[in-house]
Amino acid sequence: MFDALLTPPGDSRDALIAAMRHATIGGGKRLRPLLLVTTAAMFQVDRTQAMRAAIAIEAVHAYSLAHDDLPCMDDDAMRHGKPSLHVAFGEAFAVLAGDALQAFAFEILADPATSGDPFVRAELVQVLASAAGAGGMVGGQVMDIAGEGQSLDLHAITRLQQLKTGALLAAAVEMGAVLGKVPPEGRSHLRRYARDIGLAFQIADDLLDVTGDATVVGKAVGKDASLGKATLVAVLGETAARRHLEIAVADALAALDGYGPSADPLRAAARLQLSRQL
Repeated sequence: MFDALLTPPGDSRDALIAAMRHATIGGGKRLRPLLLVTTAAMFQVDRTQAMRAAIAIEAVHAYSLAHDDLPCMDDDAMRHGKPSLHVAFGEAFAVLAGDALQAFAFEILADPATSGDPFVRAELVQVLASAAGAGGMVGGQVMDIAGEGQSLDLHAITRLQQLKTGALLAAAVEMGAVLGKVPPEGRSHLRRYARDIGLAFQIADDLLDVTGDATVVGKAVGKDASLGKATLVAVLGETAARRHLEIAVADALAALDGYGPSADPLRAAARLQLSRQL
């Protein structure tokens, strides 16, 4: 859908659209869209509407990676097996494309094509905005920067990861339920699942940074240690971190005990974290 929605206007903005397409098309795990669409399907949501919401959350994720890779942040030259956005298009276009992708996400969510119910659209916007801002992803990134070279305990690192990575993953599940018009009080088990898969995903990511092959992972590895980043692997060691990963996956699966076969794709997404290569 990015290909259809991000079309060059035929003027000087074409380079911006090209940068946005570079950031969003090709590569990536697409876990957030998968979680959103799968959750929405559990509640018989129209797939096209679910895909539009999924595009929105992936646009926010892509913008965050474009900015995260900048020299002023993590200074990564490779993302998803290809040059990072600032390497391919320059720093100015990496910033502008990220800004545009964030605005694009909320433009998509506010469009009646995503839902004919204005209350659903408003809640989608609220959930994604909360997960992306200072109380979520960006706040987690700030904590990550502040924690470089610091000795953080297990609780602090878990909190950091819940915000930096877990917030958007949780939002994906929540947004699927919002589209399905599940009331907030009916989402507690899904929230538990989202919290635990978010933790599992981040532990798996941290382990890949220690043990992964850059040609397979699609980005530089070994950077967490070189930057002195606070991770569960750094605090607990590889063996204990793997055990925490197994526990998080088991907890995520347990949260879905009340759901039938329609939740099997969510279960598969949780189990995937145990053997992730990308």
